[in-house]
Amino acid sequence: MELLERDLVVVRQKAKLVEMTNQYRLQDADGNDIGVIEQVGQNGLRKALRLLTSVDQYLTHRLEIRDETGKAVLGLRRPAKFLKSKVEVSDGAGTPVGTIVQQNVVGKKRFTLESPDGALLGELLGENWVSWDFRIVDANGTEVARVNKKWAGMLREGFTTADTYVFEAEPGLGGPLRLLAFAAAAAIDTALKQDDN
Repeated sequence: MELLERDLVVVRQKAKLVEMTNQYRLQDADGNDIGVIEQVGQNGLRKALRLLTSVDQYLTHRLEIRDETGKAVLGLRRPAKFLKSKVEVSDGAGTPVGTIVQQNVVGKKRFTLESPDGALLGELLGENWVSWDFRIVDANGTEVARVNKKWAGMLREGFTTADTYVFEAEPGLGGPLRLLAFAAAAAIDTALKQDDN
């Protein structure tokens, strides 16, 4: 089965005491590796900035989602930001798919999922103001997917940078909204969570 067609994908951040580069394993419900997400285009200066300061969270980030063969299936680019994040999503060939746009900085987290021309395709909505659990709805407000943060235990999460998210899509979800929903599961940590560090 193609990676982007899966209705359940576990996004597991690699456990590191000091995180210099964002890296995630993608797994199926049985824990089998089915792909990776890796930060790309980071040089030595950027790694030093990340180690020594908190400036890195405001700079441009690029992630690549690859299937188990290593083929790029989605690209994510979060341009430099101050308060609100925006993530530009492209397919494996680099063609724009759409954008994930943060709508607020206080209260329940809310992002719009937009086509390349800015049309509303759906939204990523936080369950409450402290939760890292999200529901994804289409333009009519119908839930089509979920992204839930899973607690991995004190030793893993208390002393490392690792987070785990589970992406679950309704069977039959397709087109650009599916790609943006999948990308949202990969982008939550980069767009929001790092800002808490």
